[in-house]
Amino acid sequence: MNKYETVFLVKNDITEEERNAVVDKIEKYLKENGNIIKSEALGLKKLAYEIRKYKEAYYYLLEFESAPETIIELERIYRITDEVLKFIVVRKD
Repeated sequence: MNKYETVFLVKNDITEEERNAVVDKIEKYLKENGNIIKSEALGLKKLAYEIRKYKEAYYYLLEFESAPETIIELERIYRITDEVLKFIVVRKD
């Protein structure tokens, strides 16, 4: 299993319950297919540039261990989740 880190941005105009549901969905998938080392909500931050007409977003950071095949499905989940504005997954050495 490899170590990964992911950061994703969630829209700021949704309710806290909807934000938590998005984070829970991602964490649930990672727990089923690996091990979450660290989960951190970084809060509402101003974006460097406008993304889909949003100037602010909630940032979330997850560090986890999983097999490489897990990343393909994780990125698919990010892409089909409307509340996620941007994401990145990086392998840690």
